Amino acid sequence: MNKPFSQACENNKQPILTILQQVFAETKNVVEIGSGSGQHAVYFAQHLPNLMWQTSELLFNHAGINQWIDESSLTNLLRPVTLDLNNAWPIDIVDGLFTANTLHIISWSLVTAFFDNAAKHLAKGGTLCIYGPFNYQGKYTSESNAQFDLWLKNRDENSGIRDFEAIKKLALSVGLTLSDDHTLPANNRLLVFLKR
Repeated sequence: MNKPFSQACENNKQPILTILQQVFAETKNVVEIGSGSGQHAVYFAQHLPNLMWQTSELLFNHAGINQWIDESSLTNLLRPVTLDLNNAWPIDIVDGLFTANTLHIISWSLVTAFFDNAAKHLAKGGTLCIYGPFNYQGKYTSESNAQFDLWLKNRDENSGIRDFEAIKKLALSVGLTLSDDHTLPANNRLLVFLKR
């Protein structure tokens, strides 16, 4: 089996890391919700030795993630747990959560479930970081995002780029307060929420 590779992960890993090094400076345990290829997990765990990075994914993606982990020999990177957003999360209370490029590829009902579970599993004072594209005041931030949203909806009508204001409101409803909204390359953002 060929090791999975995402060019997008390769392109955005350093800009994301720069922010994670700040917001996760005092964090001990991070669970990545939807680890995809596993590239982010290896890169972030390597550069954030202060914390334990737990991968998670649907079962059929585990083999690819484990290939990346096997080649890394990192002691602060854990093999994936099976996590399906339709179900309860099989993780403990942690002080950090991270997800990249997930909210726009799932339905709104699963976005809601994501925030419900994030609030349940995040310790008081913990940090949630969400990377991806967002709309502001109902408008796309670029023509490429508009085209991407059209592609997403053609693939799955329940998916699509989410409105920042709706995400902020949903997070607040479960006790998560927006701390920062960072502009990143390629018309993406990194939203940072804190559990008060």
